[in-house]
Amino acid sequence: MAFKTLFALASLVTAAFAAPSPLASCGGGRTVKNAACCAWFPVLDDIQANLFSGGLCAEEAHEAIRLIFHDAIGFSNSLTQQGKFGGGGADGSILAFSDIETSFAANFGLDFTTEAFIPFALAHGVSFGDFVHFAGAVGASNCLGGPQLQFMAGRPNNSQPSPDGLVPQPTDSADKIFARMQDASFSPVELVHLLTAHTVSAQYEVDTDVAGSPFDSTPSSFDNQFFVESLLHGTAFTGNGQGGESMSPIPGEFRLQSDFAISRDSRAACEWQALANDHQTMVNNFVAAMSKLSTLGQTGFNLVDCSDVIPVPIAAKFTATLPPGKSMADIDRSGCASFPFPSLATQPGPVTSVLPVTA
Repeated sequence: MAFKTLFALASLVTAAFAAPSPLASCGGGRTVKNAACCAWFPVLDDIQANLFSGGLCAEEAHEAIRLIFHDAIGFSNSLTQQGKFGGGGADGSILAFSDIETSFAANFGLDFTTEAFIPFALAHGVSFGDFVHFAGAVGASNCLGGPQLQFMAGRPNNSQPSPDGLVPQPTDSADKIFARMQDASFSPVELVHLLTAHTVSAQYEVDTDVAGSPFDSTPSSFDNQFFVESLLHGTAFTGNGQGGESMSPIPGEFRLQSDFAISRDSRAACEWQALANDHQTMVNNFVAAMSKLSTLGQTGFNLVDCSDVIPVPIAAKFTATLPPGKSMADIDRSGCASFPFPSLATQPGPVTSVLPVTA
């Protein structure tokens, strides 16, 4: 009996130290854990060359990240509980029914993005849901210091149009946005983590006269500047000051009313401040929140983890700073009196205008 026990233990130890499962070769020196994921490398090569202009973190990459949210947040537990269709979540309906969903006020201007994306999905025979979330993950990986987002493949092409009114708008109050996100199973803190996307974002539709105005001074770097600069006291409007804009602290930088409200709301402000100078935590939280978002409504399908197809971003170490001409006295700490804001140095040099993001 003792011999059998020892033999069983030895077998367990041997299994524990056994060689890992071999990787599947996709050719060209590329390998993946699941051979089914090899089909995504041609898609990767195509969109990097022909959608993202050779792998840039520019307008199309920014819009790809944005499209993940606008697609997936079309999901409502409360509508489902009422016996209504609550949306399919991360199902690609924003591409499948682009003519319908881009007519929603919150999706104004996204028709240019969906029209650019649809031919790639059709050319490679992948579902719209998979393509939306693959392209967004690849776009994010193009940004310096960015995340390697999870990509789960296998969404079917059987979506329905999302109900209108499920995508938050810049003019919404913090209460309304928090309620909408809670209805989709996201807490205020998780919303802050999702808004990390604004560190590589710009507005194109809130005020078309200043299209491309970024939300921070470093829109091609996945750094912490958004969380710093969004808490600076605003001094002037970059646009016309209407339709969802708040005053910004830097010429050329655009501040959304919704970002202003959330960053100063006690339910989110401390988490917002905590991310102002902690790059790795910011990235890790974003990856977790986006993993949840990109599988919203998709739990009934047998999705395959193809995250190893997503490029590893160029690593970078960032130290958050105050823009030239600003000091710690310019930080608005009204939303979180209990959390000490990190002491930041001011960038040297004269005050300059932030340039718009271009393709």
